[in-house]
Amino acid sequence: MKQVQMTLTEKTPLTADVWQLRFAGDTSPITHPGQFVNLELPGRFLRRPISVCDWDEETLTLLVRVAGKGTAELCQAQPGTVFDLLSGLGNGFDLDECTGTPILIGGGIGVAPLYGLARRMAQNGKAPTVALGFNTAADVFYLKEFTDLGCHVFLSTVDGSLGAPGFVTELVAKTECDYCFVCGPGPMLRAVLALPQLTGGQISFEERMGCGFGACVGCTMETKNGPRRVCKDGPVFRKEEIL
Repeated sequence: MKQVQMTLTEKTPLTADVWQLRFAGDTSPITHPGQFVNLELPGRFLRRPISVCDWDEETLTLLVRVAGKGTAELCQAQPGTVFDLLSGLGNGFDLDECTGTPILIGGGIGVAPLYGLARRMAQNGKAPTVALGFNTAADVFYLKEFTDLGCHVFLSTVDGSLGAPGFVTELVAKTECDYCFVCGPGPMLRAVLALPQLTGGQISFEERMGCGFGACVGCTMETKNGPRRVCKDGPVFRKEEIL
């Protein structure tokens, strides 16, 4: 973990409530896809934890869904604004532990950390299979970005307005993949864990956090190995750990 100052350089609306924000500054604390930053907002007591979508040596990309006043203020900020971040938080995805045939499964804003993972897999000569799930066509984002990486992309919307109708797990069940990297809402995670074909995987949990680095224990969850802190021990957990 490292406290850094980063400057907002670019913001782009992706949907009615999801924005792509790019920052310039020190990204050295970020070492693995799936980690997150905790961003300070003026006048707000608690920082906002946001998954790292992508990064390079000088640039950080975040995808932010407006979920309240804090995230609304963040997405309304103008380029040139400087933010204070706790960077390189949490344990991310570990490609070295991947066995079998992997699939990346994302639901809603949970798609964000999977892009950085997919890009690094593509850089290593592996074009991953990706399954993206949204409620409607109006909610879809980053479809082109994953396709441009050479990923084999499956898309579903609950109302059937784009891609296959229904839930993303229904698409995953039709593949021959047996190892998953997953991020999304709780009901989707439970459905993924229930798929018998997925014998291994890594699951990223979305959770409300206070400090973001394990001190307040406010994001504790029960696992097969006892209570674990999502911010410090996660947010990525191995499939075999999860109750």
